[in-house]
Amino acid sequence: MVTLQELCVNGGTDDSSESTHRVEQTTTPPPPSLDGVEAIIGYEFNDKRLLEEAFTHASLGESFSNERLEYVGDSVLNLLFTKQQYFEYPDLSPGVLTRLRAANVDSDKLARVAVKHDLHRFLRHKKPLLEEQIRQFSEEIRRYPLHSNGLVEVPKALADLVESIIGAVFIDCNSSIDIVWKVFKELLEPVIRLETLKIHPVTQLYEMCQKRNLKVQFVDLWKENTSFDVLVDDQFVGRGSCRDKKEIAINRAARNALDNFWKLFHEKDVQC
Repeated sequence: MVTLQELCVNGGTDDSSESTHRVEQTTTPPPPSLDGVEAIIGYEFNDKRLLEEAFTHASLGESFSNERLEYVGDSVLNLLFTKQQYFEYPDLSPGVLTRLRAANVDSDKLARVAVKHDLHRFLRHKKPLLEEQIRQFSEEIRRYPLHSNGLVEVPKALADLVESIIGAVFIDCNSSIDIVWKVFKELLEPVIRLETLKIHPVTQLYEMCQKRNLKVQFVDLWKENTSFDVLVDDQFVGRGSCRDKKEIAINRAARNALDNFWKLFHEKDVQC
């Protein structure tokens, strides 16, 4: 007889991304001219040095990198979504507005922007695994068209790049948030809105179990096999693993537990 634990471990999650990264050491071709960036984003820089800075990763070891522009872009992006959502949802509470903003400015969402518009092709860097990480990310997000809610490993360099470009445009246009929003409004689509906002799997699991007076426990197996088990009322209901990040392993474990919840509890009891 196949146990629920075997079902969860063998078929409950797709952890193909956890396979060992064995990337052939090949020579990466130089990135194309940055002239193509201005055509993609629809903005012509007055100071081309800002454009160059935005696409220079710290791994390159040059005297400048995009870290400072990333810092600026992160703040500007939060302000842009704060302003836009304040007027779009006049009756929404600050708590929900915060969740909406967070979903639109996190690494998962921004990395998708870089991939969708091929901006990563222009990034100057010396990160030997980045190209393979981008390939895996591009494949995995097909299962989650809008947002993975913590289930996919995100190449942080991609999200940083988008924030750097936003920061560069902000500085170049004399700090006009109206111009920045005009440039990036369409690039950031599809924007997550109230009707498409999803609950994080860990939050969803806790809320589901709390309503039914069920105890949730995450068992840390990280040192053994980079995974976490989920027990609900001391019954095994799910497992998730991730080779590099504990947080993603926990999220996948919660998602797997949610998917398998009906196997232990009556189907009518798991409807939210």
